[in-house]
Amino acid sequence: MQLVFATNNQNKLREVQALVPKHIKLLSLEDILCIEDIPETTGTIKGNAIQKAEYIKTHYGYDCFADDTGLEVEALNGAPGVDSAQYAGPQRNADDNMTKLLAQLKNKASRQAHFKTVIALYINGNLETFTGICKGEITTKKHGKKGFGYDPIFKAEGYTKTFAEISLDEKNKIGHRGKAVNQLIEFLNKY
Repeated sequence: MQLVFATNNQNKLREVQALVPKHIKLLSLEDILCIEDIPETTGTIKGNAIQKAEYIKTHYGYDCFADDTGLEVEALNGAPGVDSAQYAGPQRNADDNMTKLLAQLKNKASRQAHFKTVIALYINGNLETFTGICKGEITTKKHGKKGFGYDPIFKAEGYTKTFAEISLDEKNKIGHRGKAVNQLIEFLNKY
């Protein structure tokens, strides 16, 4: 089976490739020569995942899946949420995003947060969605060098280390994307 994973994010691609069974061949956007920016304009994590998958299906004809992920912080009414990647501006800089988030939480009592990933799959003309959530909290400063995005300031429930301090295997077992991908794989194993 061959599927396009509609992402240009090489970190996401590596995380998902580590989880997908060998009988499923993942193609990247680069593999299908998709170089344009795929719109993400719906205003919701689920809507953006569906929009990206629809775009590839419509413009390239491949069965595909796309994901969208957001970090939702309780004390900030769910922000940065759907705007997680460009929270500190259009430059999409992870350090700038973390610095802004830490500043906004400076005087907040609650640091509870969760990562949410939604995967939209178009296969054989049908749409399926899968959601993974990882609850945790935002640390007061950055820890670790692994991972990407907000990983250095996110500590999963029951863990003393941030996502940037644990292995990719461990992150995939407990993390939002891993949970959503496992649902996707369970579904694809029926094909």
